Amino acid sequence: MLGVTDLPTYLVGLVLIVLLPGPNSLYVLSVAARRGVRTGYRASAGVWCGDAVLMTLSAAGVASLLQANALLFGIVKYAGAGYLTWLAFGMLRAAWQMWRTRRERGGAEETVPPAVEERPFRRALVISLFNPKAILFFVAFFVQFVDPGYAYPALSFVVLGAFAQLASVLYLSALIFGGTKLAAAFERRRRLSAGATSAAGALFLGFAVKLSLASSV
Repeated sequence: MLGVTDLPTYLVGLVLIVLLPGPNSLYVLSVAARRGVRTGYRASAGVWCGDAVLMTLSAAGVASLLQANALLFGIVKYAGAGYLTWLAFGMLRAAWQMWRTRRERGGAEETVPPAVEERPFRRALVISLFNPKAILFFVAFFVQFVDPGYAYPALSFVVLGAFAQLASVLYLSALIFGGTKLAAAFERRRRLSAGATSAAGALFLGFAVKLSLASSV
């Protein structure tokens, strides 16, 4: 079909890969839980745009260049790890402020004040783009399902990318609506919000460490 080979196998692999937890899905879940459905979808839009860029770069062969050039791969890798670390410390700092405010007010459970605008689309987009392992995955995974003899390989990549984006839309939508069930509790209880923010920050720090140890081969 349009130069795509073994589509059922691709779809099974795609579902398994999409379900694997990562910084993108964690950030969307965190934003939806703290800020609601609309903001969750703004973050998701950043993820989808970032994935589209990575797919385009993979189809153009840029991922292969990163894989072959250790210096370039290292620059992208450490830039991405640095950004995830910056996000992690921002979350941990916000959680500490919540805990400190709660202690100063005698431990009373009060409404959590509205969060400062964090530009979820831009943050999610950068998280997606600074992920060299994702670029390498896209090129390694996609090319296995493109018929090398097909006259229009770009069309094959579009078909595969469309399925990938559809799977991402369904998965992130489930996370968003699941996360909003936590939003009411977060709005009522500062301690719960601080604990969840601390956990998210720690996980982002773990993602940064994992990314910094990633290899191009």
